[in-house]
Amino acid sequence: MSARPFWLGVAAYIVSSFLIAYPWHLVVFEPIYRQLGVFRDDIIIPFGLLSLLIQGVAFSFAYPRIFSDRHSVLRNGLIYGLMIGLLSWTFTTLAVAAKNVMTSVPTYLALETGFTLLQFVVVGPLIALAHRK
Repeated sequence: MSARPFWLGVAAYIVSSFLIAYPWHLVVFEPIYRQLGVFRDDIIIPFGLLSLLIQGVAFSFAYPRIFSDRHSVLRNGLIYGLMIGLLSWTFTTLAVAAKNVMTSVPTYLALETGFTLLQFVVVGPLIALAHRK
């Protein structure tokens, strides 16, 4: 197996996730996140990028092991996006809401659920496209 699809999948995950996450969290909804009290005053963006790299490696590695038929890019990509999105949602949304102090758990859940849906509806098909045959 070629390393090219793997690294294209990693890049697709990192680039698309960052392009969605940065404006979502730090521009469009930044005032709401601040009101929720879930942000540090000095956000450490390199930690976020490292997190994306680790996730991208794991998600790109897993894709061809889960989908042997890699001809149906959109269908497989959306299914994969929903699978890994649900997994991600459990530790980026549910677990954070359960453990962290914030001013409104329902508002946080709504924002992060919307973000996660958007992110993985985009990311899943891009990873599938990177691994297409």
